Amino acid sequence: MIKNLLSIFICIAFLNVVSCKKNTEKSVETLQTASQNTIEYAQGFTLKTYNTYTILSVTNAWPESDKTFNYLLLKEGQTAPDSIQADAVIHVPIRSIVVTSTTHIPALELLGVEQSLVGFPNLDYISSEKTRALINSGAITELGQNESINTEKAIDLDPDVVVSFGVEGENKTLSSLQRARIPVLYNGDWTEHQPLGQAEWIKFFAALYGKEKEADSIFKHIETRYTDLKEKALVAKNKPTVLSGAMFKDVWYLPKGDSWAAQLVADANAAYLYADSEGTGSAALSVESVLDKSQTAAFWIAPNAFASYEALAEANEVYTQFDAYKNKTIYSFAKAKGATGGMLYYELAPSRPDWVLEDLIGIFHPELKQVGKPHFFFPLD
Repeated sequence: MIKNLLSIFICIAFLNVVSCKKNTEKSVETLQTASQNTIEYAQGFTLKTYNTYTILSVTNAWPESDKTFNYLLLKEGQTAPDSIQADAVIHVPIRSIVVTSTTHIPALELLGVEQSLVGFPNLDYISSEKTRALINSGAITELGQNESINTEKAIDLDPDVVVSFGVEGENKTLSSLQRARIPVLYNGDWTEHQPLGQAEWIKFFAALYGKEKEADSIFKHIETRYTDLKEKALVAKNKPTVLSGAMFKDVWYLPKGDSWAAQLVADANAAYLYADSEGTGSAALSVESVLDKSQTAAFWIAPNAFASYEALAEANEVYTQFDAYKNKTIYSFAKAKGATGGMLYYELAPSRPDWVLEDLIGIFHPELKQVGKPHFFFPLD
């Protein structure tokens, strides 16, 4: 009898151990199941969050890129899983960063982490007053040019991460940083087709700082404003024609029809005359073809760095033949500059497409009276 009871007790104990082991394995498995972060508009990156780490994947680091970069973001005190092959391992939240494009600056400021910026190539390009104050205090180091960044200085800074970008492929200059065990991440915000897609890259930076909730809130505000403005623009009965760009060495460059700049014009309820051109970059056209197609355009926006009608006429007499020149309906972002000459539009517009849209609606549909003081676009002098 005692022997039988003992056998039953051992059997029950064994079953409990096996059951506990299975439950523990199941619990761990459940904890490590990925939750896909909500990326609604951006096409160039994804985020998958697990219990102890996040996988940040950049799928479009440059136009027509066929390589995906996977970055492992490890929470403090955790070790990297052996099964994950990553292009870089970053311990988050980071405390110091080097970025290489002015489009990265607004994301840092919106997240309230601009003081973590320790280096940047060509500081004169930065327009933001907040970051310029840090530059003037000596908190941010000059690192030369992005394609030939001063890697020795960057290594001396020993940042937690360097965020760069590729134009036609990987930036080979950055390999010395990687050999020094400094994580290098590619950011492809500029390749996005949708204005809100560019703005959503704030979530890329938020993942590095553990500020995902803040980024979701910030982006939701921008998205809501943009959507509301777009809907208000549809009330306008008139849909004016729009020309963009200007000449460089006798070639007229303007946004192609699939670009985010063209999308902004469409969302402002205006007719961009090159909306049917395929691609997201710039079209290179002869001035004769542009004059033939766009001479009677109601508006002309973003004529490169020109800020006055006089400067346009002095550069090339052909500009004076456009109706927008004659009717004084040309608007430029060239006058919105930082203290050292950097253009605010190039820096801030990708993060605040709602401000750009607000400007364009004010230009194309002043009768709607839906906007206030311009953010970027001002009439030429």
